This record gives sequence, structure tokens and C-alpha cells, in this order.
Amino acid sequence: MSVTTRRRLLTTLALAASAALVAGCTSNEPAQQDDSASGNGSAAPAGANDEPGDTVTIGFSAPASDHGWMGAITSAAQAEAEKYDDIDLRVAEGTNDVNLQISQIEQFINDGVDAIVLLPFDGAALTEVATQAMEAGITVVNVDREFSSPFAARTTVLGDNYGMGVSAGTYICDELGDTPDAVVAEIAGIDNLPLTQDRSQGFADALGDCGLKVSNRVAADFTVQGGEAAAANLLQAAPKIDAIWNHDDDQGVGVLAAIDNAGRDEFFLVGGAGSANVMREIQSGDSVVKATVIYPATQAADGIRLARLLVQGKAMSDLVEVEVPRTVQLHAPVVTADNVEQYIDTAFES
Repeated sequence: MSVTTRRRLLTTLALAASAALVAGCTSNEPAQQDDSASGNGSAAPAGANDEPGDTVTIGFSAPASDHGWMGAITSAAQAEAEKYDDIDLRVAEGTNDVNLQISQIEQFINDGVDAIVLLPFDGAALTEVATQAMEAGITVVNVDREFSSPFAARTTVLGDNYGMGVSAGTYICDELGDTPDAVVAEIAGIDNLPLTQDRSQGFADALGDCGLKVSNRVAADFTVQGGEAAAANLLQAAPKIDAIWNHDDDQGVGVLAAIDNAGRDEFFLVGGAGSANVMREIQSGDSVVKATVIYPATQAADGIRLARLLVQGKAMSDLVEVEVPRTVQLHAPVVTADNVEQYIDTAFES
């Protein structure tokens, strides 16, 4: 086994262990603990998280559900809140208007909610009003798009954009690492977004680990139309491709249309985000799509759980720490034909 292969194996095992820890910690199952193990005969304060407590009123705001992943974010948050009799969830209408989203948060502040779970359309633009909520004694949980000040939220729940790129690049290395002249292409999202830049950097770093590089790169805009146009340009510019990483499965609908129109199938494609339709392509066994990298649509649902724990003075039951962490970052696993059954039932529709 080569050094590179061993390093990838160790990294995969470490990430898997990290993912298991996060999954366990966000679970609200009561912790089972031997009192004698604590050293003082007292039960851990993080236990019994599922037991009903005082009602927690949570305001939730997110961008418009005009994208499969974003729609799944909101529906998962609502479904999670419905599991708890002690959560009163108030959902603001999804909007891509920054000023309207600011006014929604101001209304939550005026209503005196206990917590706000906020996926901002623009993290920097929502920072000031989120800070106002915190100063008013309201617990703010920031989701996905970070605020520009640490004072704007008690806890932040994030996907791993850099890790997405690393996962996609590592998979492609595993498939093409013995082909040093392989042509690897990349279809990014919106280039001026930090999340896109992080994904691309992780991808480049992982490819570099096995001596590959991005030969052709285009940027789309996370839409079907943008994905189709970007992919058409890529296919015209590159007469031979061995692998493509597409950052986003929603724009991937257009990417696959362009590939079909061009009649190209000499390469394999890795998706991004983890949509159900891409997973069905993987299951079919006769598609260019061989894998996709998960960007969890459960982030706001986790935010709902964490807001409840924070307001009720509880912690994450699988941690020794008696406070909810400041940041929770979710794993970006690769879905292939070998494990697609594990993920498809909870995947979102593009």
C-alpha cells in the first residue's frame, strides 16, 4: 500500500469517525451513563434531551425555496420541529430579498421569540440584525452562510464546502490516479461566492495529492439553465475528458441535458449536494454519473434541535462538554453505487 493510499485511508476513517460523532451528538436520545464513572456520583447534565421541557418559540427564516436543496432545508426544519411538543416554530416566508429577510428578523425580535434559526440570503447583510437579536437575549443559530461577526450567533451549523472538493477530488484520484495525463474538468457554481471558492480549492488540493489537476473549468450559477449552458461550453472546448466534477446537483439537471445533447459518454461525472435524481442515475448503472458528494440539507433541522437544547439549557448528549459547541460542521461523504441505498431515502429532489 502506497503512502498516498494509506493517507487517504486514514483520512477517510477519521472523517467517518467525525461524522459518527456529529450524528450522535445531534441526536436527542437520552444519554445512558454509569453514575460511578463521573467521579462524583452525579448524572451528566446532557442526559435525557428528549424529555419535554419548557416550550421554546423558534423563529425560522431562509431564502426562497427556488432550488431543490433550499426547499429541502426548509421542509426538513419544519419536519424536525414537529417531532417536539415543546417547540413552537414560526416560519417566515422564504425570500431572496435581503431587506425583507432583515424585517422578518426584526419582527421575531419584536415578538420576543426564544430563538431564531437563520439561513441568511447574505450572511454579511444579516449580521447586524442577528447581532441585535443576540443583544435582545434571543439565541441565534446561524445556518450554512456565516455572519461576518462572532457576536451575531450563539452557534453556527455548517456544511463542509472545502471538504466537498476534497471528497470529489479524492474519489477521482482513486479512479484516475494511475493515469497522470487524465483530463479532469470542473463545473463550478457562482464563482464570486466563498463557498464556490472553497469547493474549488479543496478539489484542486485533493487532485494535487495524486498528481492530477483541473484541465478545464467553467462556472455556472446553481440553476438548471446555467448548468446546461456552462456544460455545453465545456464540452465544446474540451474534445476529450476523463472525469467531471459538477459542484451542484440542481444545476446538474442542465449539465446532464447538455451531455446528452452532445452525445458524449467517454468520461464519468461526480455530482455535488446529493440529490435524489442524481442518486437514481447512480443506481441505474448506465449513466455517466458515478458518484455525488453530500452537502447536507439537514443543516437547518440540526439548527432547530440545537436551538431547543440551548434555550432549555441542555447540551449535546454524546459529548462530555456541558455546552452546545459554537460551531458544528457536517461531513461531506461520497455516494456511489456501493452505498447509495443508505442515502437515497433522505435525498432531496432537484
